[in-house]
Amino acid sequence: MRQIFLDTETTGLNPESGDRVVEIGCIEMVNRRLTGGRRHLYLNPERKCSEEAARIHGLTDAFLAEQPKFAELAEDLLEFLAGAEVIIHNAAFDVGFLNAELKRLRRQPFHTVAAKVTDTLLMAREMFPGKANSLDALCRRLEVDNAHRTLHGALLDAELLAEVYIRLTRGQDSLVIHDDDSPQDMAQALQARDLSQYTMTVIEATAEERLAHDAVLAELDKASGGKTVWRALSSASTMA
Repeated sequence: MRQIFLDTETTGLNPESGDRVVEIGCIEMVNRRLTGGRRHLYLNPERKCSEEAARIHGLTDAFLAEQPKFAELAEDLLEFLAGAEVIIHNAAFDVGFLNAELKRLRRQPFHTVAAKVTDTLLMAREMFPGKANSLDALCRRLEVDNAHRTLHGALLDAELLAEVYIRLTRGQDSLVIHDDDSPQDMAQALQARDLSQYTMTVIEATAEERLAHDAVLAELDKASGGKTVWRALSSASTMA
């Protein structure tokens, strides 16, 4: 499985009002291993960046004016992305800008290039409903080190996104049992798997939950005439 983690930086927030892409970062992963394959492009947007955008990515108009235009690098970028699952955080934003760039060149929209587009923002909202799910928030929650991220940069953010995605999906395809797996195959696969990489989350009951649990056990004990097994086992364990 070939996957590409992609991020963009732009002159502003709205491609329909003329904002353009100024930076693209792509990181390649095959079978859940980063290959070292990447694309990192700075682009001349042929317009000035908004002050807010410049504060976010730190790229100056003078620097960008010296970079190649999207049309000059589009072919190589599209060849790199072709047929891959492209993984983006808040994909609607980046794809909207890329589609606007492709439309200027009279090229087909982005979904005809990528085999699939996966939005990690939507994934995170399903996994962590009601919580902050920005890339920075996910880095903190999933213990991905982003201390070196003082400004947004497309390549750096793509690298962080790759780490976040691996942790978001950890275990999803590592211990799957297929119908055609023999017991011996399954045993060998489990022995080969380093389970030390997985962390078991233990959620402690609150004091209120423990009291409610004890109340239920008391009712069951009363209904059984004091014959509940766990009471006997608990007493024996205490005496030992």
